[in-house]
This record gives sequence, structure tokens and C-alpha cells, in this order.
Amino acid sequence: MFRPLVALVALAGPALAQDAERRASHCIALVENVPGLEYVQKAAWTDPVGQDAVRITYVDHSVYVVQTQAGLAVATDYNGYLGPEDFVPDVATMNHAHGSHWTPNPDPRIPHVLQGWGDGEGPAAHHLDLGEMLVRNVPTDIRSGYGGVEEDGNSIFVFEVAGLCIGHLGHLHHEPNAEQYAALGRLDIVMAPVDGGMTVDIATMQRIISRLRSSVVLPMHWFSGYSLEQFLEGMAGEFVIERRRESSLTMTLRDLPSRPTIVVLQPLVLSARD
Repeated sequence: MFRPLVALVALAGPALAQDAERRASHCIALVENVPGLEYVQKAAWTDPVGQDAVRITYVDHSVYVVQTQAGLAVATDYNGYLGPEDFVPDVATMNHAHGSHWTPNPDPRIPHVLQGWGDGEGPAAHHLDLGEMLVRNVPTDIRSGYGGVEEDGNSIFVFEVAGLCIGHLGHLHHEPNAEQYAALGRLDIVMAPVDGGMTVDIATMQRIISRLRSSVVLPMHWFSGYSLEQFLEGMAGEFVIERRRESSLTMTLRDLPSRPTIVVLQPLVLSARD
């Protein structure tokens, strides 16, 4: 079971002793979605990122690359391969429920490799302030062998950048509880697994997305497309559905849609084509 937030603070030990010096999360502080306008231009991962903007590229499976105006890049659920280009992110987040979401041998040139699972003594506790971006995590449990549970085996990572709150649900195995929802705060953009079985079932994911009420939902972890279509069909009454041929989109806080929208991007590994 998920430990209360008070317990998480206690388990984090000396790392949390400097809380007073930390940059506060604006995503937790502001729980209302900020109304916006419309989407901005199509974008390729090699293009410069505009002012106060974030580019999100769907690479494969649950791997997204988030890029900022100043050149920071994060790879989510990093499995060691982003494509044929020699591209090194500044941050790689990983979850170990399945081997396709992490690697035991990350590129040693990556400055910050953040494991989403605990160390046996407590949950992962990340609060990485890179100036332009704040990266933090909310631990969740995962299923283990023979019907067991690995406490804190997954992390939902949150990236706070350009005024946006961007969440990646990782390999989520259960609906967040009230404390976890509170720890997440506002998520303007969320990357959600919609495989329907290896993570949570479709009905549970639909309930999670309805609860989060993010302005933009990016489906991931879909295979044949059947589960994706189930997810979209169930959400069509609440969310605008937008299908794109591109693998990338660029967003600013001003460009968040006025109605919650699910944007289906097409996964494509990073290559010189762009």
C-alpha cells in the first residue's frame, strides 16, 4: 500500500532536510487548470523550441522526449534507445515494472538518471531543480510475482517547466489514492498508458484521466491500436479527440486548449529525418 505523505518525508531522510531551500512546486500549489487558447505549430524534434514553450516528442512505447527553449531534454521511461541519432538527454527517468521501461546500463553521458523505484529502505524521492525545469516524482505500487505487490515500484514523474505541469504516469498498476492525487497537483499535460492490461485496465485509466482533467492527454503504451480505440471511444464525450500524423507537438501555457483534449501522436524514434 502507498505510504502516507508524512511517512514519505520521514523515509526520505537527510535529502529532505533542505526543504526550506527548495523551489516550491507550482503544480501542487495551483490545482486549477489554466484556461488557454489553441494549439501552436507542428514541430520536429530538431527544430528550435520557441519562447516559453515545451516540445514533446513521442519516441516509442512509453518513451517521450521533452525539450525546452534553453536546450534541456528529458527522456521518460528511458530504455537505452532513442534512435540512430547520438542524442544525449540531460535527464532520463526510468521505471522497472518491465524491461522496456528502463535499462541497467544507461548512457554514462546522461547527467541525471532517475530511478522510479525504491531502494529497499524507502521510496524513490526526486526533487531535481535544473533552473529552467523542476523534476519530481510521486511513487506508486506495482504488481510483483505470484500476486504480490512491490511497494513504491513505480514513479509518476512530474516536469514543471515554462509554467506547465507535465506528468508521465509510467507503468501504472493502480489508480492513485487521494494522497497521490494531491501530491501530483495540477497536470496540464499527462502521458497515459492505455494498453488496458499490462498497466491498469481501460475503465480505470478512463477514470484516472477524468479525475485529473488535464488540458492535454497523450496516450502511450498502446500496441495493436485496439486498446487505444477503446480508450478514445470511452473518453469522446468528455474530451476532444485529435489524431495527428506527427510525433511531436509544441505547447505553451497560453496554448492549452479551452476544452480537455486527447492528442494521439505517432511514435517515431529520433533520426536525422527531422
